[in-house]
Amino acid sequence: MSALKRFFVEKIEEITSLSGEEFEHAKNVLRLGVGAEVILLDNSGKEYTAVVSAVEKKQMLLSIVREEVGEREANAEVALLFGYLKNADKNEFIVQKAVELGVKKIGVFSSEFSSAYMNANKLERLNKVAKEASKQCLRATAPEIVYYPTLQDALCSVADFEHKLFACEFAQKSEKSVSDLSKSGGRVALVVGSEGGFSREEAERAKELGFSHISLGKRILRAETAGIALTSIVMFALGELGGVT
Repeated sequence: MSALKRFFVEKIEEITSLSGEEFEHAKNVLRLGVGAEVILLDNSGKEYTAVVSAVEKKQMLLSIVREEVGEREANAEVALLFGYLKNADKNEFIVQKAVELGVKKIGVFSSEFSSAYMNANKLERLNKVAKEASKQCLRATAPEIVYYPTLQDALCSVADFEHKLFACEFAQKSEKSVSDLSKSGGRVALVVGSEGGFSREEAERAKELGFSHISLGKRILRAETAGIALTSIVMFALGELGGVT
């Protein structure tokens, strides 16, 4: 039996309205009708089982029949900040995989060597990708994708995180061991650059803000590879991928 279809709504009520793109998908693509059972999500971490009670021209009305806490969210709070890339598909790839891996905060930024530019439509698209990825991997929440116009803004957004790792290609060795994260606990922030990487001045500024430089090995990784590789390693160390508990 396949899993129930999942939809994000702004507000859960006894009779909840599904509208906009989610409604169009439910009605015209999935062809859901009265009596169909679905899961509704409001980004609270809860899952609401609901039954379609009416299908109107611009909305679908659903009756809530059960409320449960989602069981797929990561226990660890991990933030991923990455330099915005020139290729839109690569940005979407990073967001999609970060959501699947359980990241709870995702930010994109422009830095000294960035050569791509963000706009409202691109940001809206990334948030849509995050929601679709969340539904696919059965999470109850979808991280909001936030854009920071400067690296400084991005770094300051995670100032209160206990562990902050800054990946740069000229780090001679890692200043902090990822394997130690599971022992010390706390929230973890990860930063990777765009295609051009970081300047030494940016790396030094990150260190001044409490970030530890970390090496991803002796080979130069593509930007999208670096983001997902570092996230995967950290999630494994935190016990979120069947590793250390």
